[in-house]
Amino acid sequence: MDRMIKPASTVVLMDQLNRVYLTKRPKTMKFLGGYYVFPGGSVEHEDEEIKKDYIKNEKDPDAFSLGHYIAAARELFEEVGVLLANHDDGTFAKLKNQTEWEYRRQLLNGEISFTQILRQENLYFDFNHLTYFGHRITPKESPIRFDTRFFIAKLPNNQSPKPEQNEIDEAFWMNPVDILTAYQEGKMPLVPPTIDSLETILNHQNGGELMMGKQRPERFPFRT
Repeated sequence: MDRMIKPASTVVLMDQLNRVYLTKRPKTMKFLGGYYVFPGGSVEHEDEEIKKDYIKNEKDPDAFSLGHYIAAARELFEEVGVLLANHDDGTFAKLKNQTEWEYRRQLLNGEISFTQILRQENLYFDFNHLTYFGHRITPKESPIRFDTRFFIAKLPNNQSPKPEQNEIDEAFWMNPVDILTAYQEGKMPLVPPTIDSLETILNHQNGGELMMGKQRPERFPFRT
């Protein structure tokens, strides 16, 4: 019998130079320890409880659960401190450093939801801050399986990433071409969905469609 497949979201954060923000998972982690990945994680029950007062430009819910968008925004803030939220005048929010870290701690401990943060800070989440570009399902051999939706987010001009040290060993900006070259040279372990994401972005930059192609057969553990 197949293991339960959990819904999840992954966010490719990009800056004005079209570099992506890559993070390395600690080797002690049970799932994909030591791999370079993008911020992301499971869709939580609270992510599905979307409060209409705190969102704008809601997407079509028939394609997939809108909780994937909220989970993507939450994980991006939780893991690297980038908050995709706006004031009423449309400007991006920027929390005080102490407030930001306290909210991130509460998110990690399950003490607060992303929507509650929006309410307490009088902010809203705009779905247009996330561009959906495909999904992947973890192979059957994996001890943990995810049905992951992938998004691109542009770095707000008033923020910079601050990685959460318990979840991330290292993090940095890097050009997609250089990441794939490092992978091919055996210097940077990547999982197939990360490779597919980078190739999709490069294809789009060269005039192609911003959408992942059909998932190729793959086995777990992934080649490093």
